[in-house]
Amino acid sequence: MVAESTRFEDRVLETVKCCQERKDPPLVWAMEVSKCVREAGFSLPSPELGVVLVSSLCFSNNNPYLWKFLDQAISSGLLSSLQVLALLTSRVIPHRRTQPEAYRLYLELLSRYALFLAPVGTNPCREKIVISVDDALELSKNYGFHVVEFGQAVVLFLFTVIINLIDSTMDDWGLQPASVGKISGLFGGGEHQDMDIDSKGNQNDKRREHCELLKKTNAFMTMEVLGKLTENRKVMVLLRLVHLNMAEKFNGLLQRIQFLESHKSVSPNIKSSSQILVRLSANIKRGLDLEYQLNKRQLFGVMIDIGSCSSASSYNFGAGRAACWVPFDIYVETAMDGRQLPATSAVDVLTDLTKTLQVINRASWQETFQALWVSALRLVQRERDPLEGPIPHLDARFCVLLCVVPLAIVHVLEDEREGTSSGNMGTNCNHGMGGTDYASRRQGLVACLKVLGQFSGLLSPPLSIASAANSAASKAANFISNFRNGNDGFSGSGHGDNCVKAGGNMLHLIVEACIARKLIDTSAYFWPGYVSTSSTSLSDSSPVQVSPWSAFMDGANLAGPLRNALIATPASSLAEIEKLYHIAINGSEEERSAAAKILCGASLSRGWNIQEHVVHFVVRLLSPPIPPNFSGPGSHLIDYMSMLNAILFGVSSSDTIHILSLHGLVPEVAASLMPLCEAFGSLVPTSCQKSSTGDEISAYTTFSCAFLLLLRLWKFYRPPHEHCITEHGGTTGSELTLEYLLLLRNSRIAPHNSKPLDNTKKVSNLPEPSSAYPIYIDFYPKLRSWYCQNKACIASTLSGLCSGSPVHQIANKVLSMICRKMTKGGTVSGNASTPSSNSASGSPVSAGEDAYQRPMLPAWDILEATPFVLEAVLTACAHGRLSSRDLTTGLSDLVDFLPASLAAIVTYFSAEITRGIWKLVSMNGIEWPSPAANLLSIESEIKEILAAAGINAPNCYTEGPPVMLPLPMAAMLSLTLTFKLDKNLEYIHTVAGSALDNCASSCPWPSMPIIGALWAQKARRWHDFIVVSCSRSAFKQDQAAVAQLLRSCFTSFLGSPHVTVSPMTAQRGVNGLLGSKISACGIRPSIAPGFLYLRTCRTIHNVQFVNDVILGLVSKSAQESAARWACANSTRLKSSRVSLASATSWAKEVATLGASLLCVAGGVQLVQVLYKETIPTWLLSTREEKPTGVGPVSRILEGYAVAYLVFLSGSFVWGVGATSSTRAHSRRARIVGVHVDFVAGALEGNISLGCDPTTWKAYVSCFVGLVVHFAPAWIQEVRQEILRKLANGLRGWHECELALALLERGGIATMGYVAELIHGIC
Repeated sequence: MVAESTRFEDRVLETVKCCQERKDPPLVWAMEVSKCVREAGFSLPSPELGVVLVSSLCFSNNNPYLWKFLDQAISSGLLSSLQVLALLTSRVIPHRRTQPEAYRLYLELLSRYALFLAPVGTNPCREKIVISVDDALELSKNYGFHVVEFGQAVVLFLFTVIINLIDSTMDDWGLQPASVGKISGLFGGGEHQDMDIDSKGNQNDKRREHCELLKKTNAFMTMEVLGKLTENRKVMVLLRLVHLNMAEKFNGLLQRIQFLESHKSVSPNIKSSSQILVRLSANIKRGLDLEYQLNKRQLFGVMIDIGSCSSASSYNFGAGRAACWVPFDIYVETAMDGRQLPATSAVDVLTDLTKTLQVINRASWQETFQALWVSALRLVQRERDPLEGPIPHLDARFCVLLCVVPLAIVHVLEDEREGTSSGNMGTNCNHGMGGTDYASRRQGLVACLKVLGQFSGLLSPPLSIASAANSAASKAANFISNFRNGNDGFSGSGHGDNCVKAGGNMLHLIVEACIARKLIDTSAYFWPGYVSTSSTSLSDSSPVQVSPWSAFMDGANLAGPLRNALIATPASSLAEIEKLYHIAINGSEEERSAAAKILCGASLSRGWNIQEHVVHFVVRLLSPPIPPNFSGPGSHLIDYMSMLNAILFGVSSSDTIHILSLHGLVPEVAASLMPLCEAFGSLVPTSCQKSSTGDEISAYTTFSCAFLLLLRLWKFYRPPHEHCITEHGGTTGSELTLEYLLLLRNSRIAPHNSKPLDNTKKVSNLPEPSSAYPIYIDFYPKLRSWYCQNKACIASTLSGLCSGSPVHQIANKVLSMICRKMTKGGTVSGNASTPSSNSASGSPVSAGEDAYQRPMLPAWDILEATPFVLEAVLTACAHGRLSSRDLTTGLSDLVDFLPASLAAIVTYFSAEITRGIWKLVSMNGIEWPSPAANLLSIESEIKEILAAAGINAPNCYTEGPPVMLPLPMAAMLSLTLTFKLDKNLEYIHTVAGSALDNCASSCPWPSMPIIGALWAQKARRWHDFIVVSCSRSAFKQDQAAVAQLLRSCFTSFLGSPHVTVSPMTAQRGVNGLLGSKISACGIRPSIAPGFLYLRTCRTIHNVQFVNDVILGLVSKSAQESAARWACANSTRLKSSRVSLASATSWAKEVATLGASLLCVAGGVQLVQVLYKETIPTWLLSTREEKPTGVGPVSRILEGYAVAYLVFLSGSFVWGVGATSSTRAHSRRARIVGVHVDFVAGALEGNISLGCDPTTWKAYVSCFVGLVVHFAPAWIQEVRQEILRKLANGLRGWHECELALALLERGGIATMGYVAELIHGIC
């Protein structure tokens, strides 16, 4: 092979030499050399010939004839222009000073052929040319990936040439930017020795002058060549490829341009070529801004162009504008559902949603932040006068407004500062040619806060918060007064509060929350109108109340009035919380308990400015460290019983656990509770301890509170049908298992330990968690045993219990305790099914033994026996051997004895209700409580609520015989009616209430009105809350009701699509959807349809049905919007752009609302079904009905709206950027890839579609266009072959620009294909 190559080289050199001696024209040279190539058996263009000519002839025979021959050889196809230019680049640029003539000729060739790097036909030649170019320019080494495609070589060649031409010019002009690195050291100036031909030293002065002049002109010609190259659209596309897929490399080019522009005034060379530099800079910027746009001559392009919310005013928050931001309102209101405790932080969700909506709406940051704040303010105002009941109230809503939203904004700003922004690569991106996006985000926040004062109707604080708002306003007034008097802004203690009424509102609270997170500074106090003049003048003479926290920090004891004052007053600084934590760990037993109660008091619920730190300290107190002097035996947690008891009861309130959930701490709380349950559940109880405050503390109460709190986190009582497994191993419900919470908690440990917190999130002296390692349920044998038993109880009936076993003996003792009115000595039979007269051992109970004495056994042992006890007493009641009153009393005694037994009662009764094997009992007021007194009125009120929301509910009950319930349901309901409505028993009420709701949903007939009627008799002040809660049960199993409710949601938000209805005649927008208040003033509570939907959508049994309904509503509404604006006798839209914009805007509003409602109903699982099943089925199905008046425009808008629905649904759960804060992001690549593969297959003709072809084309074009515009990161996650199929299908529709834009964002793998594709469309 070497010999053949040598012979070929010699033959070529000899031929060239002969032609040169004969002075043949270049065409003859080309013909003679081509004979050599053919004789050697090489194909054309010949890479071997290119190597020989450039390496052997360029400088040894550096004369015009050779350069003319190269020109002729390239133009005639004898040589590859790409290879020749690459070889010349690596040889000529380093020696441009010593070979100015060669450099000039190289520039001429480059200017002529760099824009015509046509692909080579034969594969062997292509591969050899790519290898040659790669070796010459070291592309694989410099760009970090193996260059194997011809197109990749073209892209990187052009970029490398542009970079090195700029570098060589700066070097020739004496400019050496230190911050700009070279692509390769091979092309630097002055780093290589001069060639022999220029080192002879026999040049005359005229020759030297000519060379010097040529060197100067070469530099200017280089700039001209750069300008010519970069103004070509093909080169712009290739440069944009580098920008999108190798941003770090492209930033080097931008830095070079910036450097040249910044030295215009100091460099005469740059000044003389300033016009060329301006053109070069403009060309590069044009390339960056060269975004894909649909052909404006087609209707699809017009719709995408006008479909943005950015065309509206930033200050217009009307119904039409509100549709752009309604996901904010829907999410924050959904987060207020106290029955759901999501494991994902609301801060993370809002962070991703904020960035996603800013990109999709093409909005400014001022508008984005303003929409976020307005949604949070509406959230608070919606429940400023809440219904009384065991649900989260204002504390959780203010947590969102004053803690979650500010923290989300902190994350949005920090993501941009750290360079991890998930913004769109193709739009609204910072190209490094101006200011930073971080500054624009911060400026947008400040501007929106200044404008927020205009929303006076939303800023009025509820009465319970008015004092805090006044304090915030007084603080600003004091600051201004001190500043004017020449004092420091905050002089003296920071705990003083003025008594003067400063007219504070929620804007003052928002500003303080932002200042606390360093989002803004105290200059906000000087904003016009922020502090009234009267408040400033009164602040000087206003008396100051000393905060109890000042006394605490001065060393006062935590006792008496001070303790109560600290519980009621939120802390204002992190130092106060840290001191409180250390007392809770290291203080005396009384101090520990007091510190824990204070920490769970107002500092947790209303310490909004430091709440994110307080919740972490609370969680860490659940896992106290091992004392230095602890030596066992047993668990060190027992020594902290009083403190843990106080912290557990404080955390168990509905508001507090909801706040912890909003901060995403449910997994951490679950992991902390497990060792507590294991330790205290294994402890044999002794007599109850009493603290100085009179609180009774025992192992049972501490265990029960921890255990029931743990169970609330993962809905242990769900009926069995909700535990079914989906295709990929997920559950149809939401986070149903304890294993999921532990998996999520363990996944957070490594990043937390390896990544230091930044200054805005750092807590000084933050205690390290005692279990900074993975936790698994197997670590806790007792808990694991109960967990398995609980799942077995749900899955099937109890198996037989062996007589004489330890569990059997314990069951007998428990049964004897609760069945006091039965025959003395009653026991559990061998299968624990019926009570008998004999003990477990078969011998009678001795006369001296108290059969009714409460067994003092570990809680785990009692819980293990409880299901068998329940089966025995329920069977006895069913057979008439135990009265219903005795059954209820016995169950109540069991819960009083061990509150944790409620878990076993709930699990057992829930499972038995779903099995449907128990007899019905009459709720007649004799054996079981009767709801007859108010049942019909409760049902009537429920129907009124549903009717107001557009739902027609049938009558379930009439006057006549008493209503019936299954025995387990009646027993469960009767038990809950015995509970005292005590705030300290809230940890029991929450479990029982949720269990009743789930038991009712498991019955084959409506039972919630019965439950509501009986509870309304017991708790009259909860009447409205009970009625509203009962109204939600209508949707769990009734698909027709769900469909009606969704239609009402669309109508209430969007208004009527008919022009005869004025938008002013009915409330619409967010207030129409969710209501301005949960319950309007009046006798009956009034619930907006959207609010009702948000409280029921996640309990719908067949949640996939929601997909079909929403898709149908979006499709129908889009068709109606087209018909609304169409001419009477034409299928074309009205000619004005306003009508088209209105129809398109309506379609997008419908899709936005539909996507929002879909995502809150089923999250990522439902979106996955939408992409993989619902949309493909809709496209494949043939529409049997043919609506009248549906023309092409209606079909186009239908496809457009459905495309928006699909895209927005994915964006809301996955985000549009390359990174996300939520775990759902990991599923995006697979789901999007499956859907795109389906679309590509249909475009190829492999799938037969049933929908209208116009709808199909509109759907595909708009969906791909939306992804290209707003979510290019999705494209990089799709396989290359699928992208190529999709692009080829689009080209078949003559959508070449869209196909190019799609591939352009496909990553490095598609760069080569794009480079070859542009030859056909540019």
